[in-house]
Amino acid sequence: MNTLVEKIKALKEEKNAVVLAHCYQNIEVDQVADFVGDSLYLSRMAKDTNADMIIFAGVSFMAETAKLLSPEKKVLLPRLESGCFMADMINVEQLKQFKAMHPNIPAVCYVNSTAAIKAECDVCCTSSNAVNVVKNLGANEVLFLPDTYLGKWVEAKLGGKVKVTTYNGFCPTHLRLRPEDIEASRNAHPKSKILAHPECHGKVCELADFVGSTKEIMDYVQNTSFKEYTIATEKGVYDRLKRDYKDKTFYLLKDTLVCQNMKWNSLDDIYNALLREEHEITLDESTSERAMACINKMFEITSKNTLGV
Repeated sequence: MNTLVEKIKALKEEKNAVVLAHCYQNIEVDQVADFVGDSLYLSRMAKDTNADMIIFAGVSFMAETAKLLSPEKKVLLPRLESGCFMADMINVEQLKQFKAMHPNIPAVCYVNSTAAIKAECDVCCTSSNAVNVVKNLGANEVLFLPDTYLGKWVEAKLGGKVKVTTYNGFCPTHLRLRPEDIEASRNAHPKSKILAHPECHGKVCELADFVGSTKEIMDYVQNTSFKEYTIATEKGVYDRLKRDYKDKTFYLLKDTLVCQNMKWNSLDDIYNALLREEHEITLDESTSERAMACINKMFEITSKNTLGV
């Protein structure tokens, strides 16, 4: 076993810590992770542990969400500068201007947003429950931020029954995919099912065989019997599927599907964060209370039906 892996595991036990790894992380991180998955899932799993410390191998908004759900735990981000390009496309002042342009309309924020943004919104959502949340909010129109493509995908899924006015944010990694990439992949691998994330361009989603969150894409592979799959989301998902399903063949739609910010967290970074207990995530009480109200509204909506979060 890798000596560094052994050291991290020993430190985890000594400090009663859990390590969370998002699916976009370098696959080596899984060796020391207690949980691997989507960001909200990870925060919820950590909340239910008796750990004193959370090491979140992800980006800053994810670590903030973990802190919101587990305020009594020390939350560390191995690389403090590991931000999310999409989340950083909107700040509180820009959000207030967006809301002022569309008064009296509920604001729905994607979980891929900072705690400060969540604190100014009415309800949160994930990529897997966004349709559910917007549908059951009971509004004819909603503001959706920061991802315009997820918002417009939701509007399309609801058949235009709810007007979704979106902020002009996006994920640079997913927007590297173009419709012509789908067409080229179809020609190269005609038997392969193309699985895309709703952060992709709308035309890409229209051409894919399946559109869903990271977890939904992975579940689709697990629950279907096709032999070939083309992954149209961040490379970390492809890496894990290729590792876990040896009897199936996987193609990465484009080799540029890499989020560099997500790849910053290494085993060395996790070790140093644990050893020094550095890069702690802190939130002020007012922001935390309002951001948790936004998240709890999502839990309230999704608990009333079977789609979950």
